[in-house]
Amino acid sequence: MNRELIVRSSSQAVDFALLKDGQLTELHKEENSNDFSVGDIFLAKIRKPVTGLNAAFVNVGYEKDAFLHYHDLGPQLSSMLKFIKQVSSGKLKDYSLKNFPFDTDIDKNGVITDVIKANQSLLVQIVKEPISTKGPRISSELSIAGRYLVMVPFSDRVSVSQKIASKEEKDRLKRLVKSIKPKGFGVIIRTVAEGQKVAELDKDLENLLNKWTAMCKKLYRAQTPSKVFVELNRASSILRDVFNDSYTGIHVDDATLFNEIKEYVAEIAPDKEDIVKHYNTNVPIFEKFGIERQIKTSFGRTATMSKGAYLIIEHTEALHVIDVNSGNRSNKAKNQEDTALEVNLLAASEIARQLRLRDMGGIIVVDFIDMIKAQHRKKLFEHLRDEMKDDRAKHKILPPSKFGLIQITRQRVRPEMNIKTTEEDPNNIGKEVEAPIVLIDKITVDLERLLKGPAKDNSITLNIHPFIAAFITKGFPSLRTKWFLEHKRWIKIQPRDAYTYLEYRFINKDGKTIY
Repeated sequence: MNRELIVRSSSQAVDFALLKDGQLTELHKEENSNDFSVGDIFLAKIRKPVTGLNAAFVNVGYEKDAFLHYHDLGPQLSSMLKFIKQVSSGKLKDYSLKNFPFDTDIDKNGVITDVIKANQSLLVQIVKEPISTKGPRISSELSIAGRYLVMVPFSDRVSVSQKIASKEEKDRLKRLVKSIKPKGFGVIIRTVAEGQKVAELDKDLENLLNKWTAMCKKLYRAQTPSKVFVELNRASSILRDVFNDSYTGIHVDDATLFNEIKEYVAEIAPDKEDIVKHYNTNVPIFEKFGIERQIKTSFGRTATMSKGAYLIIEHTEALHVIDVNSGNRSNKAKNQEDTALEVNLLAASEIARQLRLRDMGGIIVVDFIDMIKAQHRKKLFEHLRDEMKDDRAKHKILPPSKFGLIQITRQRVRPEMNIKTTEEDPNNIGKEVEAPIVLIDKITVDLERLLKGPAKDNSITLNIHPFIAAFITKGFPSLRTKWFLEHKRWIKIQPRDAYTYLEYRFINKDGKTIY
């Protein structure tokens, strides 16, 4: 399996596309103006505790106040407040916490007005970026993520990722980390730490401690609100979270970014440094790797799948609804039940990809095609669960309901990726139509249905606008040649001047329209 990261840079933003065997699975955008990214830490000021919500509104410098719930304060809040006060005033210059006297934990079921007050300074971390009309969601239980470890100040707990299955490996990692962990810091051992030696873990922990020290130095006489810790740029954070030995290529079209990524890969995986390549040709990088085409066909209300099946994806304020349709799908299944299972399994794989690709969060309700057999419903549920194993966002999938619906909850920490795929209709100014690039896919699907369907047509002519006709017939191998090689049938192309750009008809030997 090939995994590639394609990085496109512009003056306004940097786009990151993750490809799995050439198929687009994740798309991220880092805008240069984004000052409130997940993981950033601010020295902020409490604006107003609200007893009714058991939460506080906090000024982090965004137009809307950030929201801080009591349960996100962290048990060692009192110790942190004391630490901030002493460091900000210059009384404390040892940031290691090994000699810092900790206070008792706050009551986990307490009231917010008992522990924090208006105008108080507090260190907070962005856990959810501003979405729609809401300000950022924050936490004062800080964590600084590294390659193998996550360091949690004002804690003493060591925990291991649930995704590490082996109990012996969990015990080994816990034992190693406890032997190198500094006092006053908790550690979460990440999944990628599996099999790593103590030297690698110690190096990662030392790097995290250096980041903590650098952040603490900024607290002295710092103004509120101010950013005191910046999460890695999106390129490095993506590499940190998803990079593994299965990656076969990282392609970057910007020289500066290429050097940054190459240095980072050399640091975390020296044997993989050669897979980072600077893309420097006249063809845009997203065009070269077929990403632009996939974006056009993957976003929007309709997401097509193979053999004519498709998804309808609708968004509301409260939830997302996905409807599975078999469309004009033709297959060798003996009955309707087998057809439903085949389409549903295909849809489950595409839905798992769409959730990651669009970064859809909240509640997702999927209406699969009804299946009578219980074993088929179980197979579908297990397949969807397996397909979503690679999803880094926290999620939960419920078994199919008696109505055939599957409900998914998926963590949302950033605004959903929303890309406009419609374009202005050249035949009707002011209206929009599906992107013309999708037209070829639709023609191919319809042609396959006519050639492989129950009522096969022996002689087919495609009537289409002259521009599209030229696109289908010119070059080698042309699209028509590819159709011939696949179906062993030659399709006659008839340009029609009277047709609009996106209009087409399939005609049989009797001159009748068959589609």
